[in-house]
Amino acid sequence: MSFLYDPILNADSKVKVIAEIGCNHRGDISTAKEMIKIAKIFCGVNYVKFQKRNNKELLTAEEYSAPHPNPYHSYGATYGEHREYLEFSLEQHLNLKTYCDEIGIGYSTSVWDLTSAKEIASLNPDFIKIPSACNLNWPMLSELRDNYNGDIHISMGMTTKKEEENIIYFFTKKGAGKRVIIYACTSGYPVPYEELALLEIKRLRETFGNDIKDIGFSGHHNGIAADIAGLTLGANWFERHYTLDRTWKGTDHAASLEPDGLRKLVRDLHNVEKALKYKEQDLLEIEKVQRNKLKRIEGKHF
Repeated sequence: MSFLYDPILNADSKVKVIAEIGCNHRGDISTAKEMIKIAKIFCGVNYVKFQKRNNKELLTAEEYSAPHPNPYHSYGATYGEHREYLEFSLEQHLNLKTYCDEIGIGYSTSVWDLTSAKEIASLNPDFIKIPSACNLNWPMLSELRDNYNGDIHISMGMTTKKEEENIIYFFTKKGAGKRVIIYACTSGYPVPYEELALLEIKRLRETFGNDIKDIGFSGHHNGIAADIAGLTLGANWFERHYTLDRTWKGTDHAASLEPDGLRKLVRDLHNVEKALKYKEQDLLEIEKVQRNKLKRIEGKHF
């Protein structure tokens, strides 16, 4: 396998791409490792990201014992059983992180509850992700702010502007703002283009850009065109759900990119990043040859 992204040539790039494996491994550690390897070798992403839940802590007893809302995509008789089937233990996460380290790709995980946050923090990844559903879990945010040294990435889907302000202040008041990266996000699977609201990237940068480390875009849409537009609006971190087969059982697969789509996303983001600049001089060297051959100057200038 080969890819069109050269990590050496792009070493100074601000663009970082995260392949969210999430639970798309279908509860199988060997599938997870295959996905990591393909994301690294074929797609050229910077990080892979998983999810960690303590389901008995996260779900109420009623939620745990209820049937899955979409039985076709369920891996268990109840929603709790479904979630447990897809859950990796801390030891398995350590195994995955070790594998990532061995092949040279970054490892991270989204955490959904306080116990999971503490567990993943013990692995000391470069960053831990807070999903939109959990960005108002103040005990969990406090734990990561005060007892974890890495960066904290936070999605802002399903979040009011006032709640955004509260989240950012929660970190900046303790001097932790420069460890925070926030993501423009519309929470849906998949999200139609008319609801992606890409200008939120620009708003977040203008509102919070001086207080935090960076801005990202977490997309749950089809295709890759919107991500390229997101780059021009100020996003540097791009998170996309990733699968080996969009027809697999599970609700996230339909809003995920398969390997070739992810590879093209990485390629196009880095190519467009190179193009986003002004001309360094009136006439570029590439233009001088064409000017000598093609330029016609007629009449007088008044």
